[in-house]
Amino acid sequence: MAVLQEREIERVGGTRTIKVDVRIIAATNVDLKKAVAAQAFREDLYYRLNVLPISVPPLRERREDIPLLVDHFVRRYSHEFRKRMDGVAPDALAALQEYSWPGNVRELQNIIERTVALIEGPVIQLRDLSLDLMLPDRRMRARADETLRLREACRQFERQVVLRVLNRVGWNQSEAARLLGLHRNTLKWKLAKWNLRGPAPDR
Repeated sequence: MAVLQEREIERVGGTRTIKVDVRIIAATNVDLKKAVAAQAFREDLYYRLNVLPISVPPLRERREDIPLLVDHFVRRYSHEFRKRMDGVAPDALAALQEYSWPGNVRELQNIIERTVALIEGPVIQLRDLSLDLMLPDRRMRARADETLRLREACRQFERQVVLRVLNRVGWNQSEAARLLGLHRNTLKWKLAKWNLRGPAPDR
């Protein structure tokens, strides 16, 4: 107690009091007021420590921090595992933000570490997160399903628009890319992904 109250210490086996100039930072996940009331924590120690309290809400109450933490951990573990990572897909990030995180930041860190270690592609996808574990709540799973359906609808719409423009310009990919506001290589990549080819030339 002397070190907190008087800023003094005495070495083990020593006889001389030594003045110290330190600041004590203590952290806990226990409600110390309740612990004091239950006589599970010394009241005098509580008031000596509780000079400038800083309350950090659980991760589920500050979901706006999740994208920043995810980005930090992805960068950290991609470097550690020597992998090239380009980030997290939007639906995967949405699932991470929906989760209640009972283990707070440490649980998020462990999830990202395991995912980066096991993933094969450069982007963390929703399927990489083990949704049965990540989304046990029916409401959350339903919301994730809605996100997947919306994403699929967007893909289908994009495909239809690209096909319409290509047919309009006679499958001239350079002209179609210009009209769509895409780089020609991006358009070629999309066509390959969709397994789309232009009409065979007349013989």
